[in-house]
Amino acid sequence: MAVQITITGVPEAVRDELAARAASKRQSMQEFLRIELERIASGPSRDTWLQQVRERKESAQTRVKPSRVLRARDEDRT
Repeated sequence: MAVQITITGVPEAVRDELAARAASKRQSMQEFLRIELERIASGPSRDTWLQQVRERKESAQTRVKPSRVLRARDEDRT
């Protein structure tokens, strides 16, 4: 069963940006926001995701030296 959510106090500039994004997808504001909320709710929260990454790193016990990361980055730029 669908429920209604009301959000108050949204700055006008934020509302305008959301309306522009909805319009660019040829969606109503309601449809755009419903899809965005479903997308957000379908994945883990940022804190949960970071904790999962930390746990995987800890279990793998591997480390990449910063110099190796920078070298790989610089190689990609040439």
